[in-house]
Amino acid sequence: MIDIEIVDLLIGFSILVLPIIVFLYFRIRLIKDLLVSILRMIGQLFLVAVYLEWIFEKNNAWINSLWVVVMILIGAGTVLKRVKLNWKEYLFPFILAGFISMIIIDSFFLGLVLKLDYVFDARYFVPISGMVLGNSLNHNIVGLSTYFDGLSQKRELYYFILTNSGSKKKAILPFIQDALIKGLNPLLANMSVIGLISLPGMMTGQILGGASPVVAIKYQVMIMLAIFVGCTMTLVLSVLFSGRFLFDDYGRVKEHGA
Repeated sequence: MIDIEIVDLLIGFSILVLPIIVFLYFRIRLIKDLLVSILRMIGQLFLVAVYLEWIFEKNNAWINSLWVVVMILIGAGTVLKRVKLNWKEYLFPFILAGFISMIIIDSFFLGLVLKLDYVFDARYFVPISGMVLGNSLNHNIVGLSTYFDGLSQKRELYYFILTNSGSKKKAILPFIQDALIKGLNPLLANMSVIGLISLPGMMTGQILGGASPVVAIKYQVMIMLAIFVGCTMTLVLSVLFSGRFLFDDYGRVKEHGA
């Protein structure tokens, strides 16, 4: 792979002049946010690069697992912050949902599909777990926001179904359906146009790294399946595990503010 010199990378930043001109022309106050985001991105990525070099060198199952656990914790905290939920009540259910999903995904795809002798191999275990968790984060925020906001804004519908059916499972079913549809629809749309509109990141990275396009495509198909299953499982488990804190003993919806 062709390396990018620091000077050339700095030249690449000059392209930011274009969006900055747009912001100035339309008087959009995003320049400061843009600069802060760029600086944070650079700092975080270089720190991760240094840490990953160390992880790959050690290639220890406990260290690799700890890194994935940290990613799960950060993901759960981000979802709580964005959906505006009570940390004390919902942190553990979301962590548990992410943990179970990753066990299923990593065991199946790394152990059964790739047939790795060492499932915790950092070169596979860390990046694939990260891609699944990163995508799950975005879709969980949408899905869980839909679920909690729906129950909060349409309580009459929930109580109507609960009263007439006598089943909380039937009463929350429409809200779970809506959460799954809105949470997963963007991912399904993205999957349906892969290869037609864009070449996905994993496939592009492998091709740039010298891998055969056919091999890169097979890996991309695998990771998209892993991402979809991971997003679905994490979202469903988060909804189910949060039920203990969302409803009281009589099936009434409690407040869920942060």
